[in-house]
Amino acid sequence: MSTDIRHPYLDHPGPLAFAHRGGAADGLENTLTQFRRAVEAGYRYLETDVHATADGRLVAFHDTTLDRVTDGTGRIADLPWSDVRHARVAGTEPVSLFEELLEAFPGARWNVDVKAEPALLPLLDLIGRTGTWDRVCVGSFSEARVSRAQRLAGPRLATSYGTRGVAALRLRAWGVPAAVRRSAVAAQVPESQSGLPVVGRRFVRTAHALGLQVHVWTVNEPGRMHRLLDLGVDGIMTDHIDTLRKVLEERGTWV
Repeated sequence: MSTDIRHPYLDHPGPLAFAHRGGAADGLENTLTQFRRAVEAGYRYLETDVHATADGRLVAFHDTTLDRVTDGTGRIADLPWSDVRHARVAGTEPVSLFEELLEAFPGARWNVDVKAEPALLPLLDLIGRTGTWDRVCVGSFSEARVSRAQRLAGPRLATSYGTRGVAALRLRAWGVPAAVRRSAVAAQVPESQSGLPVVGRRFVRTAHALGLQVHVWTVNEPGRMHRLLDLGVDGIMTDHIDTLRKVLEERGTWV
């Protein structure tokens, strides 16, 4: 595990335990109720996703459309907040505005996956208005998007790599010269991709040499959690919040 803290967001003893969408295994992903469960279970780091509605409101929601997890339908980007607010996750829980979540859990830190370009500026505006630069890390599969966020906000914003940045880091891990964005604070990666391992000792060692933490998603089995922690990863994102807590308690690293 890396001992260098490049941003206040990462200032936490022991591995970071992220509640992925609040703990998606319970079926109430990205809802106020699910995030509350995670916080009450002791989680300090929460992972979510954001989209912007047609009128620019920032919602905590993974999918492009409401269809999969709510009783509503349609693309979020095409709907005003007055419509989205009536949708119910699993038929019971309202869709949350990200601003409401920031306010509801003032002791929590948020890993935010910006799912679409229209959500980026509203997110940066929200972080600035609320003064929560130390509580939010911005990520995206799009390296261009997180790079733009970093350029606009400067070093006060914590960001992770997009897909292209992770690819460059993997090349460096195998001794291939590749340029990496030095302003990122973490590489957030799957354990494997397309059947090929991503996270190994060489990858973790290379990231740490660059001052980067390694956070792995989405890990739900205790054996895999132990293996990754043995490799020295700095954080794990999970749908099964009780499982990850138990693993960290067994290792004496749950804080």
